[in-house]
Amino acid sequence: MTISQLAPERALRRLELTVVRRLEGYLHGEHLGLLPGPGTELAEAREYQVGDDVRRMDWAVTARTTMPHVRDLIADRELETWALVDLSGSMDFGTSTLEKRELAVAAVATVGFLTHRLGDRFGGLMLRDSALRRWPARSGRLALYGLLRALLAEQFSGNEEVHRSDLSAALESMARTQRKRGLRVIVSDFLTPQDGEVASQVEPSWERAMRKLTAQHQVLAVEIVDPRELELPNIGVVTIGDPETGEVREIDTRRRKVREAFAVAALAQRERTRAALRRVGAGHLVLRTDRDWVADTVRFVLAYRRVAPRLHQPPKGVAR
Repeated sequence: MTISQLAPERALRRLELTVVRRLEGYLHGEHLGLLPGPGTELAEAREYQVGDDVRRMDWAVTARTTMPHVRDLIADRELETWALVDLSGSMDFGTSTLEKRELAVAAVATVGFLTHRLGDRFGGLMLRDSALRRWPARSGRLALYGLLRALLAEQFSGNEEVHRSDLSAALESMARTQRKRGLRVIVSDFLTPQDGEVASQVEPSWERAMRKLTAQHQVLAVEIVDPRELELPNIGVVTIGDPETGEVREIDTRRRKVREAFAVAALAQRERTRAALRRVGAGHLVLRTDRDWVADTVRFVLAYRRVAPRLHQPPKGVAR
């Protein structure tokens, strides 16, 4: 039974049990949040090492010792987390155990259930039909349940009118209005009208806005993928519609060249997304509707924690 087939309260309880039982033991410990990041409280001074952020130089200690010193930072214990959830037409799709929209709710629940126990405030922005709905940041389990309940209620609105959702504008709004430093989680399939471009070095329309966001906050991008978006099965002549633009095309999937061209274009789109997120310095978690999303989340977080200290340091000889 899928999430959408359950009553809202049962769906939320099932999500919480899944997250807490399978993830909490792996991801809690000496770390204070889902992903490790820099804080704001000064810790002890230590000698400067090549690659350290020069903005953290302790000039008083440097003058006394005649050796360059920097101040380490203590991770903040109470952070503000905001999730931007893409609820556009392309997310109303799924051919496996979950729909993309359900998997997006599960991703938000994962971050929320693992942070609300630490006292963090959690807020949400819901992008649907070019409109951005804001859910205020609050702490506590009931507030998180309210956000998740709102996301579940947005799943099936019955509105057949076609609207273009502007992910770039939503990211700009998030960077402009939510200025308190913390974790920002972007949940989307990152499908845009420019996805006909195959060159990975060409910037997606949302990359500049994402770069502004990563300059202020720690950002985790959760890409939602369905297997039918990566390759076409051989099922004869089918009619395929674009839920974002309303465009409809008839495709003969019996032709091998058609299936191969589709697979190449899909791979190019995913590579552009991966390259763009790496350029802006955002964490990139890929969740698929045909895979165990809990196991994929565990693998990502454990791997990210091993490389996070290097990711947050500037290149040698370069000051941020």
